[in-house]
Amino acid sequence: MNPRIGLPLLAGLLLLSGCYTNPVTGRRSLVLLSQGQEAQLGTESFQQIRRKEKVAADAGANARVQRVGQRIAAVVGEALPGARWEFVVFESKELNAFALPGGKVGVYTGLLELAESDAELATVMGHEIGHVVARHGAERMSEAMVIAGVGIAGSLAVEANSNDPRMRDLFALAYGGGTTLLRVLPHSRANETEADRMGMLYAARAGYDPRGAVSFWRKMAARKQATAPGPRMPAFLSTHPADERRIADLEAFLPTALPVWERSRGPAPTGGG
Repeated sequence: MNPRIGLPLLAGLLLLSGCYTNPVTGRRSLVLLSQGQEAQLGTESFQQIRRKEKVAADAGANARVQRVGQRIAAVVGEALPGARWEFVVFESKELNAFALPGGKVGVYTGLLELAESDAELATVMGHEIGHVVARHGAERMSEAMVIAGVGIAGSLAVEANSNDPRMRDLFALAYGGGTTLLRVLPHSRANETEADRMGMLYAARAGYDPRGAVSFWRKMAARKQATAPGPRMPAFLSTHPADERRIADLEAFLPTALPVWERSRGPAPTGGG
């Protein structure tokens, strides 16, 4: 590819592609995939997970996840158009949950044990669904495409203007490290913070106390420290905010989320929270 052609071509692609506006936060982002493509990929991935993972038979756990999930789905509404919601509990000690485009949500039994109240579970499920509504997965894929395109064009430009073949490799190394540290990782941490706030708001709108997010992450931090004590990876090398920073950000967002909960409160949710 001629670098004089490559950069204008990439710029044209970005101009032709539409920006996506997060319906909760208002943040605009570049997304090169359609929501239909996302939903298809999410459905296919969820089917593969269901084939590989053991679905939990615990009726109480399944009822709890269905109850909380349906309340979150109701307040998400048309922010996730065409969603065919599925809430599945998987038998695993893993402290995790996930959501995929198309309304596919999985929760592991290990996380259910840690999230003792429905309020805590609601903020976690809201967080995962927030990633989908914000289209963070498609945003990361689009970002990777742009970074790769600029990298190729830059490498070709360096090669065309240098007699030393090593310069192209040096550029690639510096470009890859620079974009990872200065763009990809900070962007990932920002996405996590955005999903945290969306999760709190979804939980609050569904009638669950958003303070459940703070109590859950305090327990998560304590569990990590108990099971893996010692120094942590530096925050600037991580895809997620440090637990202390995350908890502080959640507490700082409570003055926004609590009034939403107060306005939405009806009968106390069954099962806690």
